[in-house]
Amino acid sequence: MNKAELVASMAEKSGLTKKDAEVALNAFIKSVEEALVKEDKVQLVGFGTFDVRERKARQGRNPRDPEQVIDIPASKAPVFKAGKALKEMVNA
Repeated sequence: MNKAELVASMAEKSGLTKKDAEVALNAFIKSVEEALVKEDKVQLVGFGTFDVRERKARQGRNPRDPEQVIDIPASKAPVFKAGKALKEMVNA
């Protein structure tokens, strides 16, 4: 499902117009982005949690030249952890 299909599904289920559903989806995405930039956690009970995790600096290898060692710097990565209810629905 791409963004356009998600907007159409949201509009159908909520009774909103596609334009209003797209505005709502964009507002949700923007709110989650802003929270993650501040390193806040976004918890949606039953659905899941958006969070930021730290990745430590490490050394890696170039697959084309296994002898060459590459230093990979520390970074932050956004992650999503599915909630229990969502996991149960997917596995049902």
